[in-house]
Amino acid sequence: MALVRVLSYNIRSMRDDTDALSRVISACAPDLVLIQEAPRFFRWRKKLARLAASSGLVTLTGGATSAGPAIVCSLRTTVERAEDVLLPLTPGEHRRGFATAVVRLGDARLGVLSCHLSLQKDERYDQAGMVLDRLAGMGVDHAVAGGDLNDRPTGRAFTRLATDLQDCWATSPTGGEHTWTRTEPHRRIDAIFATKGIEVLGCGVPLDLPGITEKDLRAATDHLPVLATLDIPTR
Repeated sequence: MALVRVLSYNIRSMRDDTDALSRVISACAPDLVLIQEAPRFFRWRKKLARLAASSGLVTLTGGATSAGPAIVCSLRTTVERAEDVLLPLTPGEHRRGFATAVVRLGDARLGVLSCHLSLQKDERYDQAGMVLDRLAGMGVDHAVAGGDLNDRPTGRAFTRLATDLQDCWATSPTGGEHTWTRTEPHRRIDAIFATKGIEVLGCGVPLDLPGITEKDLRAATDHLPVLATLDIPTR
């Protein structure tokens, strides 16, 4: 088994306090960060690389090439392959995509996917199915997916994912917080999912880690991060 810390975080295109954002990410000490709303326009690669470096991480994949989702990782992560995926465009709607990779952490091999699903419920439901199809096609035994679902746990898209995968929050004793909005969080629309063979040791908003303050959480972006500690089988 291999312990892996996975953070999912909508960073609102780094339009807020980037120093606070770096402090939050660094304090979580993640192996993998599944980002939504990464920079997508002018000098977006440099902005994402700067955020990764200031958090003690490196850019793995995503950004403008996946319409916003991205993955950054620690140096203990070995990347086998990475691919950015653009989803079918619905006229009048925002383009969506996935940032995906297959990585190794210690002796564990893991598929990884970051997503930001549609605001429209029917399209969002279809995209949830695309997440499942993508994970199934990675050729790995174990995988994690995280993102801003724009859906509550009782919603159709969220339920579709939670039926085939573990909603890490629901299986963890540290769950229960909301993730949006930052001024008065009242909805859980951000989540981390894992395939059924992975053991979830903890998952939730990291409110009590050394180095994280409520001021930084509220200054960094309009979402709260979700951090999961997972035990990944090595076979």
